[in-house]
Amino acid sequence: MLRHTLATLSYRLSRVLDGAPPEFATFRAAETVRTPAEILAHMGDLMDWAHGLAEGVHQWQDSTPLQWDAEIARFKSALAKLDDRLKMPLSCDENRLFQGPIADALTHTGQMALLRRMQGAPIQPKNYFKADI
Repeated sequence: MLRHTLATLSYRLSRVLDGAPPEFATFRAAETVRTPAEILAHMGDLMDWAHGLAEGVHQWQDSTPLQWDAEIARFKSALAKLDDRLKMPLSCDENRLFQGPIADALTHTGQMALLRRMQGAPIQPKNYFKADI
């Protein structure tokens, strides 16, 4: 189920990122709201943290956002690395792995979808139940 959750995360994030205008990365809805680039960097950090937890290492690192395309690639790489790690026995509680970094990343995906709408470039509706994930 965790691996399917990661696939769902990947699919939903791809819906947010596909067709996003170039200025989306730096869109700031309010002074204290993270930009999509900052959110995506945080999501990459969450995947790195989740991988470490799966290895039995509890270590957090805040990353400075990269250029948008590089940040997207970083996230995809971290997600794939975590997915590969989930094929083996975990060194942490799988429920906590879900409730911490993975669920947080799903929440941030929703935030980015909302930011797309606020910026004036909403994603197209999709029936996620019917999606082939």
